Amino acid sequence: MVKEVIDKFLEVLPQEFIMLDLFAKAKERSPYVVVCLQECERMNTLIFTIRSSLTDLDMGLKGQLNITDDMDMLSEKMFLNLQPDLWVKYAYFSLKSLPMWFDDLMLRIAQLVEYAEELIAPASLWISGLFNPMSYLTSIMQVTARRDNLALDDMALKTAITNVKDKAEIVAPAENGCYVHGFFL
Repeated sequence: MVKEVIDKFLEVLPQEFIMLDLFAKAKERSPYVVVCLQECERMNTLIFTIRSSLTDLDMGLKGQLNITDDMDMLSEKMFLNLQPDLWVKYAYFSLKSLPMWFDDLMLRIAQLVEYAEELIAPASLWISGLFNPMSYLTSIMQVTARRDNLALDDMALKTAITNVKDKAEIVAPAENGCYVHGFFL
């Protein structure tokens, strides 16, 4: 069972973001670009940790490496459908079972891929899909303060709930501020 999970995860786990390309593309370091770069760096650490630990465990199960305590613990957590401690160390907070957590991870990566493509925030950003959602909220205040020549210390976030049922209905960015979804109060 653990071998099947390893194969499934390694099959769909994408490669890390190429940070040199992203930094070269990021000529203008707006607050939104900085958030994207930070999120990609954190995601790279998590992807690398997942891939290397799964590869090592796979080699251990094949007899190519000695099984270590970390590999044994990873195997046990995977068997129980729990998030491995090593991954949790570098991941975002979540109480989901391992299969649901991994599906969630793929959605988070997909959002980051879209965000990193042109280094432009999506028309509506899945705010809870970030490692550090507060950094994005702070970037909204920074952009607004710079645009309107206001003191950042005097800025405050205001949330207006829309009647939009599906994020696909939002095709253009907000005129003032940003659209977010997945915002839980």
